[in-house]
Amino acid sequence: MTLLASMRWPEVDAGVVLVPVGSLEQHGPALGLGTDALIATQVTRRAAARLAGDGSGFLVAPTVPYGASGEHEDFPGTISIGHEALHLLLVELVRSATRWAGGVVLVNGHGGNVDSLVSAVVQLRGEGRAVAWTSCRARGADAHAGRAETSLLLALAPDGVAQERLVPGCTAPVATLMPRLRAEGVRAVSPSGVLGDPTTATAGAGRRILGEMVERLVAELSSLEVGPHGRLTLRDGA
Repeated sequence: MTLLASMRWPEVDAGVVLVPVGSLEQHGPALGLGTDALIATQVTRRAAARLAGDGSGFLVAPTVPYGASGEHEDFPGTISIGHEALHLLLVELVRSATRWAGGVVLVNGHGGNVDSLVSAVVQLRGEGRAVAWTSCRARGADAHAGRAETSLLLALAPDGVAQERLVPGCTAPVATLMPRLRAEGVRAVSPSGVLGDPTTATAGAGRRILGEMVERLVAELSSLEVGPHGRLTLRDGA
């Protein structure tokens, strides 16, 4: 794995730049505000390390630590730059990087960023830029600060989980909550900020989820198949 920030300019070749994209937002009373950025960073770095042995030229850029987190702004600590600013940041970042890089892949760790990622990547691809985006995904993951994210943090940074503060949040299906979430924010449906039940989290589950996320990203980066809206996809369309 090659970290772009630690390189000198004569060492930089025209490889593909991987940019983790996170957020700074509440993750319930037990998880840190930088949870999404941490997960995106770790998944990206581990996938790049896996691919380093085959001669792939993937460079891992510093993580974008802020995102579009307006639905969490009722909680202290959340800093959202909104969709317009995130769109502009990503557009200018990719325009600059593609002056010398072979391409850019944005690896997203926060679901609220998706609209900005899609709009930015579609615009950039329309300009002829070699860019795509993808997300850190695993089967059966719950919505926010629940079992999946807490398990991931127990595997990645256990000292950062305040286990005595783990409490179940709203466990209703996100699809049924979405209209109210969009209109009123997360606090309207969950005073703790948790969507799901983090009390069932385990480090073992976190290692499994992390492994699945890394495996998927490795597969996507190995093929670099781009699907609708500029998103990386697997050859079976998954």
